[in-house]
Amino acid sequence: MKMRFLAVSTALVAATALTGCSLAGSAGGPQKVTLWLMKGSASDEFIAKFTTSFEKENPGVDLEVKIQEWTGIGEKVNAVLAGKSKESADVIEVGNTQVARYVETGGVDELTLEALREWDGKDWLKGLADPGSVNGAQFGVPWYAANRVVIYNKDLFANAGIKAPIKTRQEWIQATQKLDKGSQQGIYLAGQNWYVLSGFIWDEGGELAVETSGQWVGTLDDEKAMAGMEFYKQLQALGKGPKDADEETPPQSEVFARGGVAQIIAPPGQAAAIEAANPALKGKIGFFPIPGKTAEKPGAVFTGGSDLIIPERTKQRKNAVNVISALVSEKWQTELATTMSYVPNKTTLAHVVEGNEGAAAMAPGAAQGRATPKSARWAEVEAKNPIKPFMTAVVGGPGPKDAAEAAAATRSKRLSADP
Repeated sequence: MKMRFLAVSTALVAATALTGCSLAGSAGGPQKVTLWLMKGSASDEFIAKFTTSFEKENPGVDLEVKIQEWTGIGEKVNAVLAGKSKESADVIEVGNTQVARYVETGGVDELTLEALREWDGKDWLKGLADPGSVNGAQFGVPWYAANRVVIYNKDLFANAGIKAPIKTRQEWIQATQKLDKGSQQGIYLAGQNWYVLSGFIWDEGGELAVETSGQWVGTLDDEKAMAGMEFYKQLQALGKGPKDADEETPPQSEVFARGGVAQIIAPPGQAAAIEAANPALKGKIGFFPIPGKTAEKPGAVFTGGSDLIIPERTKQRKNAVNVISALVSEKWQTELATTMSYVPNKTTLAHVVEGNEGAAAMAPGAAQGRATPKSARWAEVEAKNPIKPFMTAVVGGPGPKDAAEAAAATRSKRLSADP
C-alpha cells in the first residue's frame, strides 16, 4: 500500500511540474482583470482588438473593459480606491489633472519604478507626466494627449493671400488683421477661453498659480501673466467673439461652420462637428500649431488627456502593470493615435501621426504642453472659475490689474483650503 501511494504521489508531482500552474488555474478559472476606460476615449474597434491581443499574449487572463461616464466619475473612483464600492477595477483611466486629487484621497498605487524600468518615462509628454507625479513619485501613467491648435478656413486664407502655417505671434496678428474685414471675422475667440489664455501666460514665463511653503498662491496679477493676457486681448479683438462668455456659449464650432470665420482655437477633433454642421466645408479646413513668440518653438498649450492609475487594493497588480505596459507600447499608442487623432504619450512617437493633419498639428504643441497646478483643490477653482470674470474685465476695458488681483486672491483661497 505504501509503494502504491508513493507511485500515485510521484505521478501527481510530475504532472504538476509539466503543466506549471495549470491544475490551479483550471480549478480557479482565468484571472480576471478589469480596466475602466472613459466613454469616447477609445473606439469599440480599438477596445475589441486590444482585448483580443492582450488575452492572446497573456494566457489565463480574462480582460474585462468597462466604459465609464465622466459625469460623477470622481465619486466612483474614490469609492473603488477606498474599498467602499461594489464594483472593482485594476486599472483606471483618469483625467491627467485629476491624479493629484486621487492621490491625496488615498489608495493609488505608486508606479515610479515601473516608469523608470519598463515604460521609459523620460520621453513622456510633460503635460501628462507632471500631473501624474506627486512629490517626486509617479502615480499616473500617461496614455494619450489632445491639445488645441488653430483651425482655419483654407478658402478665406487663400482669398487673403495668406499661406499657412503661421509660425510666430507677430505673423499671426498681422494675418488675422488682414482676415478681419467687413462681416468676416479674422478669428472667433470668446472672451473667457481660459485654456487658450493659459498657453499665452506660460509663453511669457508666467504661471496660473505657484506653491510656496506648502500653500498655493494665484499669480494672475504677476507681470508675466498680465503680458499673456494682453496678447489674448489683442487677438480677441480681431473678431466678434463674446467678451462675457466661453468657447461653448455658443459652441465655437457652430460659429465657424457658418463660413464667415477665418480661425478658431480648438482641438482638431472639432473639425468633424464643423463638417457635420456644414458639409460644404469638407476638405476646406486646415490646422496649424498655435504660434509661439519665435519661429523656433510653437506656443505652449494646455494639455488635455488621460493617465492610467492602479488602485492599491487590486489583487491583480502584476496583470494590471501588464495591461498598462501594453496600452503604452508603441504598437497600441500608434493604433490609438491614428484611430482617435490623439497625440501619443511620448515625444519620440510624434511621427506616428504624420499622416493625420489635425493630430500632426497637435504634436509640436504637445511637446510644449503644460497642465493645471498639481493641487488637489484645482477642481474647486474650476467649479466657480475666477479666471473667467478676470478675462472679461480685461477684454472689456480698463481695470485689468484690479481684476487680476481679485482673481489671484480667490484662487489662492480655494487652492489652499483644507480638504
